[in-house]
Amino acid sequence: MFTGIVTAIGQIESVEQRGDLRVQISCPWDPARIAIGASIACSGVCLTVVRRGGEAGAAWFAVDVSAETISRTARGMWTEGRALNLEGSLHLGDELGGHIVTGHIDAVGRVYDWRPEGDSMRATIAAPADLAPFIAAKGSITVDGVSLTVNSLSDRPDGSVHFTLNIIPHTAEVTTLGELMQGGEVNLEIDVVARYLQRMVALRGVA
Repeated sequence: MFTGIVTAIGQIESVEQRGDLRVQISCPWDPARIAIGASIACSGVCLTVVRRGGEAGAAWFAVDVSAETISRTARGMWTEGRALNLEGSLHLGDELGGHIVTGHIDAVGRVYDWRPEGDSMRATIAAPADLAPFIAAKGSITVDGVSLTVNSLSDRPDGSVHFTLNIIPHTAEVTTLGELMQGGEVNLEIDVVARYLQRMVALRGVA
């Protein structure tokens, strides 16, 4: 489990195609505090540490990324030089600063619009139709691993949905969201509570 509160920005140092894709990621952490087998959310994707090294403040860790994961995440994400939002898994007693995040990507969204609004940036994300029932104004959603609040939404004739987010300067600075570009793809994870509520409603309708 995660909270969607990014604690560092990492960068993909190398990519090696094996049976799966072995990805090595640099980060400003202490390698002594990165456990083999630990879960780390990488731009919203929960991955398992298989190797680690470096020194305090200049660490690296390696993960194996399956073809299934690659097919369900943003295009171009698993390439050398790519910046990633990093968050270690939640520990019992940690502050839940964002919302409950599983690290399982539900869909890939697209940046429909991106423009300044005051000191912040206003982003409009296009999400596919199967996610539309789970997105609500003032509800939570995870975008590239970052817990955000939906400002407003607009249902589209084809069943898809456009929703808007406010990216404050601090969020833009400490995550990769400050580098979003119009037309770019982002990893989306819906609120886990919304997922269970929708399932309950669906079963009630069947009964």
